[in-house]
Formats: sequence, C-alpha cells, structure tokens
Amino acid sequence: MTKLSVNINKIATLRNSRGGNVPNVLQAAKDIENFGAEGITVHPRPDERHIRYQDVRELAPAVTTEFNIEGNPIPQFIDLVLQNKPTQVTLVPDAEDAITSNAGWDTVKHKDFLIEVIQEFKQNGIRTSIFVDPNPKQIEAAQYTGTDRVELYTEAYAEKYAQGNKNGILPYMECAKVAQDIGIGLNAGHDLSLENIRFFKENIPGLDEVSIGHALIAESLYQGLETVIKKYLQLLK
Repeated sequence: MTKLSVNINKIATLRNSRGGNVPNVLQAAKDIENFGAEGITVHPRPDERHIRYQDVRELAPAVTTEFNIEGNPIPQFIDLVLQNKPTQVTLVPDAEDAITSNAGWDTVKHKDFLIEVIQEFKQNGIRTSIFVDPNPKQIEAAQYTGTDRVELYTEAYAEKYAQGNKNGILPYMECAKVAQDIGIGLNAGHDLSLENIRFFKENIPGLDEVSIGHALIAESLYQGLETVIKKYLQLLK
C-alpha cells in the first residue's frame, strides 16, 4: 500500500492570515494521524509564510507516524533538519520567493552538491528523497547522489489528466520502471487530488508514498478532513 503523507502547510497559512493559533497546527497534525494518515509533511520556507521553523520544532516530537520535512537545503534548513531528525527529508530546489515548488533538481548538474548534503543527512539517520521532474535521465543520475528515494513532480500529470489526456502518465511510468531497476524508492507529489490519484496509483508500480496538501485541504472544506483522508487511503490501497 502506498503511504499517504498529508502536507499541512495550508493549515499554517490559514492560521497565519489571522494571527493567533487558530487553527492549531500541532493539533491538526495529531488529528490527521488519528484519521489514518501515515505521515505528516511540512515545507518551511525562509520567510515562514506558512509553516514556521518553530512549528517544525513542536511537531518533531509529537508526530507518531512518519515526519517529512521538505525544502531547499540552504544552511538554516539543513540545521533545522539535523536538529529535529525527521523520518525523511525531501530536497526541493525552490527559490525563496516561489509561491510553490515548480521544478525538480537537475541531478546531473548538482550531483556534487547533492552528494554532500545527502551524506550529512544519512549520517544522522535521516532518509533522503530528491524532488525531480519526470525525466528518466534525472532518475538514473539520482542514484549517484546516494539518495534513498526520488519524489516525482506530478504537476504535468495533473494538468493533462484534468484535460482528459491520460497519456500524461507515460513519462511517470517510465521513471517508475527506472527507479525500480536501479533500486531507488519512489515518492510523488504536487497537484495530486481525489480526482486523479487512483489512475496515478494504478499505473505507477512501486509507489512508496504520496505527499498531498493543497488539494486535500481544499477538498476538506466541502467534505471534512476525516472523510477526505479516508477516501485517499481507500484509493491508495
């Protein structure tokens, strides 16, 4: 079964829009776990416009499932991860002013940098994953960085699926095969939703984990958080 990790950035965004502590990010994470999610994902950015560094410090000892911290490995992010030792760190090459992640790593160009960062995390017992575009060459090159997993950037798939074009899955199927052949674990995330997750799961062998935030929280506005999480779990079986 593919694990569901819920990205709670949007809950933090709502809290920050008003100040105070409503909704409570820590309590939301606990509730999401109680509803059946197998992981909690956060993506702190330097401007702390949603998840704050202090949120990470409070979540780390409280999360009882898998804790996944995403982000660009700038020095302060690396320090945060090493101090809090999550289950997994997902390296994302996003610019500080990016609204959301919009590209994967060039694992050929940035090989040496990734090797150095990944080695430090793995020495501290933290599983590593690299956010990559659905390009088999990037998956092949990722194996030389020492990473445990790659996370496929799924925006292109989601866009084509919404247009009725199911051929958008093909590059991801090819990448999944490459990952299996070279023995790298496979995650996926970005714009996955209740509408498109089943088709993706059915066609991607060896899918270890999906990280879903924006769509899941938006769907929960109408259906409720517990209901939506249980729907994802059913579709991922």
